Amino acid sequence: MKVLLVGSGGREHALAWKLSRGADAELHAAPGNPGIAALGECHPVRADDAEGLLDLAGTLDVDLVVVGPEAPLVGGVGDALRHSGFSVFGASAAAARIEGSKAFAKDVMRAAGVPTAEPLSVARPPCVVKADGLTAGKGVFVCRTQDELDAGLRAAASYGGPVVIEELLEGEEASVFALTDGATAIPLPPARDYKRIGDGGTGPNTGGMGAFAPVPELAAELDELLDRFHRPVLAELAARGKPFVGVLFAGLMLTDDGPKVLEFNCRFGDPEAQTILPLLDADVLAALAAAAGGDLAGVELPASDDAAVTVVLAAGDYPERGDAGSPIEGVEDAQAAGALVFHAGTALRGDRLVTSGGRILDVTAVAATLDDARTRAYQAADLISFAGMRYRSDIAAGATRVGA
Repeated sequence: MKVLLVGSGGREHALAWKLSRGADAELHAAPGNPGIAALGECHPVRADDAEGLLDLAGTLDVDLVVVGPEAPLVGGVGDALRHSGFSVFGASAAAARIEGSKAFAKDVMRAAGVPTAEPLSVARPPCVVKADGLTAGKGVFVCRTQDELDAGLRAAASYGGPVVIEELLEGEEASVFALTDGATAIPLPPARDYKRIGDGGTGPNTGGMGAFAPVPELAAELDELLDRFHRPVLAELAARGKPFVGVLFAGLMLTDDGPKVLEFNCRFGDPEAQTILPLLDADVLAALAAAAGGDLAGVELPASDDAAVTVVLAAGDYPERGDAGSPIEGVEDAQAAGALVFHAGTALRGDRLVTSGGRILDVTAVAATLDDARTRAYQAADLISFAGMRYRSDIAAGATRVGA
């Protein structure tokens, strides 16, 4: 099967790694990255360039297009490809509004009867302030004091769109994913990611500084969670003429009153994908093709009994700014130690690997226990170096602590 993977981050490298293991897979990526280039052919077409992707897909005569990032999905790249006759794994622009507009998502959840944070008509601490549109995971501000609220309102307004204010939910977070063809929904292992830059959940939000999977307290109730959250939303979107095909990602808060939705996303999480995909004992390429074709009936995605931990290696000034051009050392050593190293923000300068972004590399280890996976991930991360490299040291510490 000839596959075109759209995107260039760590999530896409993890997808490329898993898809390339499928039977008779021929992998192409646009634009890809140096890690993906080791698995297939990369093409210099931007992920948001619908016309360029159409030309490329036609030239390659691909069997399946997999769109990784949220921005191209919300922008309608999948629609353009689908309307030209290509099989696409990824939500339509209409369905991707579940992530592209928090106000739209709230409306869908209310109609579907899904438990979620209540909107507030007045901004008063404690509360959460969110920019309505896409913000690469950085547009959410937890405000427990008036000073934090004032700063959060200014920061959210800086994104240039509407601002959503809602109640502050307390508890532990979890990311729960469902692979769906628009009607059938198949659960993936639940994960917990770590959003803030510093140990102990300090500092500003990021795109994600690490993750672990599975989440022990959710493993036994996954199908029940899909019944409560994903399937009602899928039914509501279908009833509105916006069927969702792809990965529906529910960010949950496990409150004392039960799980509630913090947000829905229209794609695999990053870095959750790097953590979940290595645990799947299945032909993921065949499953994505079945979802894109509208028929997941009979498809299963069994997961191993192992655990996985991912540690994100970021630029020294991330999330305020990234880094470009600093040489990266030790990737081969980390891989030789048994870790998976996914490229998130890298480039080649001649034959030398250098930094090119905010989150640079994702180091994932898989082991029989969460403690062993954590130990191996950090041992491998310590073999890698680049100027200013930073990472959180508490990913998966305690396994059930709040990771946000």
